[in-house]
Parts: sequence; structure tokens; C-alpha cells
Amino acid sequence: MQRISSLFLALLLTCSLTACGGTAQPNPPAQTGDDASQTETPDTAPEPAEEPEEPQQEPYVISSPTVDRGTVDGVTYVPWDGVVEHLFFHPIVAYPELAFDGDSQADGIDDWMVTVDEYDKILQSVYDRGYVLVDINDVWSESTDANGQPVMIRNTLYIPEGKKPLIFSYDDVNYYDYMLKDGFTYKLILGEDGLIWSYGLDPQGNEVISQDLDAVTILDKFVREHPDFSPFGAKGSLSLTGYQGILGYRTNTDTKVWNDELEANRLKECEAVKPIIAELKRTGWTFGSHTWGHINLSSSSLERVKADTKRWMDEVGSLIGPTPILYYPHVPGPTVMMSRAPAPFSSICRSKAPGVRLRGHQFLFQNQN
Repeated sequence: MQRISSLFLALLLTCSLTACGGTAQPNPPAQTGDDASQTETPDTAPEPAEEPEEPQQEPYVISSPTVDRGTVDGVTYVPWDGVVEHLFFHPIVAYPELAFDGDSQADGIDDWMVTVDEYDKILQSVYDRGYVLVDINDVWSESTDANGQPVMIRNTLYIPEGKKPLIFSYDDVNYYDYMLKDGFTYKLILGEDGLIWSYGLDPQGNEVISQDLDAVTILDKFVREHPDFSPFGAKGSLSLTGYQGILGYRTNTDTKVWNDELEANRLKECEAVKPIIAELKRTGWTFGSHTWGHINLSSSSLERVKADTKRWMDEVGSLIGPTPILYYPHVPGPTVMMSRAPAPFSSICRSKAPGVRLRGHQFLFQNQN
């Protein structure tokens, strides 16, 4: 198996849960007589311990590139009428020794995923080549034609002079069961600092909380270090299925085997993921559907598509909120014609919309412009 040779050009918190226990201590004897009289009573009651303060969130500004700003803080924004590149990823490999161990998943991971090291180099490469991140939702608007039919209209983007717009999207940000043993992180969590971190296990089975092992947290960190890479606050679009929950939380139902205990656990997972979703949205991340069951829309019946869409809305849309974006699963190549999505989605990605080009992660190492 050949790793992606073109890719360049391109805390640890060990949570030791110790039980508090030991032999129960006997009650002290009651104080009587002189002993009691010698007991000093404090003049004032002890002050209650202060509760730890909630971490103060850093302000995060999100703006639209469709606004003509002119010149701001020495940066001139000019209209962009060229191609908007769209670079998509899958979850990235944190531990290659677990991913490429010769099991049945190794070849597929090699075909579709990149490692942390490769991802770091890609981010640096697009940054060095003058790309800036834009939100996929800002590139088009939905309108109607003269016949009242819905059409997608390309918006005018105003980009810092000398820069080029770039969309990032990430398929299958669900942390599927098979990934948990194949070198990926397990879930996204909120750290004590209020920021997004990843949680997982290293090859030795130790718990690891990090911002250097997951595509989401690595991009967050890169933007903090290079704010000009995201002049409008955009990060990327997270494409979610639903059949094994979202973002590492098992928020899904099972129509074959289900009971009150499973439902109670699902509801706990739903509550646990809500602050993660809120923080992602606050810091420039958006969401799209990848269908609930990762189904092939081109070969599925209308009834199946409708049932899958309803289930996605019930189990995923109810958590992330409205989204107009649908990412086709099972696309054989990097471009598909723009078409109407099943309601309630208005836009299709994995598409070749007017003036938009979708690329796999290798394009940057073939295109020097």
C-alpha cells in the first residue's frame, strides 16, 4: 500500500478515576462539661468556598464576504469572479500505526483519508498559496426564475486583494464505531477553557485530550494562529449522517432493538452534544446532511429517500438546526451536476455548480496556482 506520496510537496490527560473510600471513621465522643466550655466559637462563620468561574469565551466575529467593504485596516476587498475551489476531507488519521495495520479497513482509509501530518501540510500549503476560507452558504443564493422554478444564483464575493476563496467540507464527522480501533479520535468535547478539543485513546489505550489530532481542532488552532486565513470567520462545513449518531455521540435510534434504557442513554447523548454544536456554530462551523444512512440517492427509491430524509431531520436536524446543504454520498467522481435536493434541502454539494470546482485533497499538490 502506497501512502499519498504527493502529499508534500506538501492534557495528555490520563484520567485516573480513583474511588474515594476507606474505613469509616468512628464518630468523635460528645463533648461534655469543661471540655465543652473550652471549645472556642469562631467570631464569624467561615466564608463559603468560591465556585469556579465559567471560562470566558473569546469573541468570535463572523461576517459575510458578499458585502463590499472597500478598504478596512489596510486590506482592500475586491470582487471575485473566478472559480471557488472546494476541498473536502474525511476524518483524519491520528495514529497511522492503527489505521494501516493490514486489516480490512486499511486500504479504504488509505484511499479516502489523510494523516495528521499530511493535513497539517495541506493547511500550510493552501495558506501559503493565498487561499482564504469562505462559508459554502455564502457562495450561492436560492432564487426563482421567470417560471417560478427554484434556481441557484452565484453571489459576488469580495475577497482580500491577491487572495482566492476556498471552501472546506468534511464528510462523515460522526466517529463511526470502526474508526475507534483504527487510529481516529473518538469524539469532540468542550475543554475547561471552553474550546473544542478531541477525545480518544492512543495505541497503548491511554486517554488523550488534544487539539492536535482531529481535523476540526487542528483547523481551529490554525485559524487562531493565522487569522488572515479566515477573514470572515468561516471554518468548514461538517457533513453528517445519523445512523451512528453525530460528532462522536450516539444520538441515533435503532428500529430493530430498542428499549427504555437505550432511549434514556440516547437522550443523555443528545444533551451532551448540544454545547459542542453551539460552540462549533459560534466559531464559524456549519453543517450539512450526508443522508441519515449514507444511502445512494441515484439508486434509491423515492420512498426510501423520503424516509431517510425524515429520519435525518428527526435525529440530526433536530440537534444542529436548519441547513440547506446536502452532500451526496457515493459520488463516483469529484464532480456531479447541480440538481435539486430532496426537501428540506435547497443546495446540493459534491456538485459542479456554476463557477465552483470540487476537488479531493490531492489537487493542491497538482495545481500550483
